[in-house]
Amino acid sequence: MKGFVLGGTASGVGKTVATLATIRALEGAGHAVQPAKAGPDFIDPSHHERVAGHPSRTLDLWLQGEDGLRRNYARGEGDVCVVEGVMGLYDGDGSSTAAVAEALGLPVVLVVDASAGMESVAATALGFRTYADRIGRDLDVAGVIAQRAHGGRHADGIREALPDEIAYLGRIPPNDDLEVPDRHLGLHMGDESPLPDDALDAAAEGLRVDRLLDIAREPAGGADAPEPADQVAPADADAPRVAVARDGAFRFAYPATIERLRERATVEPFSPVAGDPLPPCDGVYLPGGYPELHAAELAASPALDQVADAAAEGTSVLGECGGLMALAESLTTVEGETHAMAGVLPADVRMRDRYQALDHVELRATRDAPTASTGSTLRGHEFHYSEADAASDARFAFDVERGSGIDGDRDGLIEHRTLGTYCHVHPASGAFDAFLDGL
Repeated sequence: MKGFVLGGTASGVGKTVATLATIRALEGAGHAVQPAKAGPDFIDPSHHERVAGHPSRTLDLWLQGEDGLRRNYARGEGDVCVVEGVMGLYDGDGSSTAAVAEALGLPVVLVVDASAGMESVAATALGFRTYADRIGRDLDVAGVIAQRAHGGRHADGIREALPDEIAYLGRIPPNDDLEVPDRHLGLHMGDESPLPDDALDAAAEGLRVDRLLDIAREPAGGADAPEPADQVAPADADAPRVAVARDGAFRFAYPATIERLRERATVEPFSPVAGDPLPPCDGVYLPGGYPELHAAELAASPALDQVADAAAEGTSVLGECGGLMALAESLTTVEGETHAMAGVLPADVRMRDRYQALDHVELRATRDAPTASTGSTLRGHEFHYSEADAASDARFAFDVERGSGIDGDRDGLIEHRTLGTYCHVHPASGAFDAFLDGL
């Protein structure tokens, strides 16, 4: 599968809009597009999925390692992959956009804010291209998409100023309809605030599909392609049953995680927010999301009481970030409203008006836990606006070697066979295999 990476000059330059317009332009020309996202993100991929019609792949060296990253890329489907970068092209010590592009050997399309520049757009692109040589990265900044650029003389001036080795790949005109609302944790999800189709179509018209396809290339060195996600055989009838919460409160699960669970278990989705009961199961997975936006519904839901009963009886329960919050004693919103949660883990959670942690994470297990054995390490990421006040006698499963965890030094509250952590992990870490092995 050929591909390219859309890297930005900085955060907020319009990479997501450029990515969605590129997907729309390629599909309009008859191509099957596989979207992907560099870095640990659940929100931008939801917009990719809304436009492309199938899940976006997560590509992160810290979470997956180079082999895992290449396998996840190879598992995508289509004839061209559009990878949206994270932050600015070179930003991020754990897994920058540049590092992902270099690991895959894919060219970079630079998204530049051209709203107040013309020749300077070319100078910026040239600087980003030559900076790779300065820091010793094997990276090809091959073209530019001019974001928020007008037509006529403005677009012509940008194109004419670019050196021959950097292709002009089109422009996206300024349009207020191409702004996605945001809130804590980032943009609204793709199904909440999708870009209007007519605005996205207009943006796609300004892109040069033929030049984009000329730049796209297959990953250097190839990759051992596993079976595509939709061709993986479901688990057999004797496989364990895992109840997975999926609704507005529990939205942040990587597609690869659900795929891995389905390969080895029977997945039973349920919605605590809607009042669904906990399905009969051998294990429970509560992903991250926005429990703070649905705290009243969760407090009234029979599902949390049933999760607590199952946990007390020894059922394995894994809660990540929002899942940790739901497993706690209580959740207090920014407005000061306190709601009872499942009460499995000895902590009270309070929302804050600014983020409390944002980083790649490395944890070392200090005891056996559902996702790791004593002495082993897990890599993941954390991004949350809440803080958890754990009881003085609370037991923790992990020491934090990188990141913030629950109290700065420790993460992974553990009770019975229930684990609640602020760390989101990818299945490439082996955490979900360990979880399933313990069922």
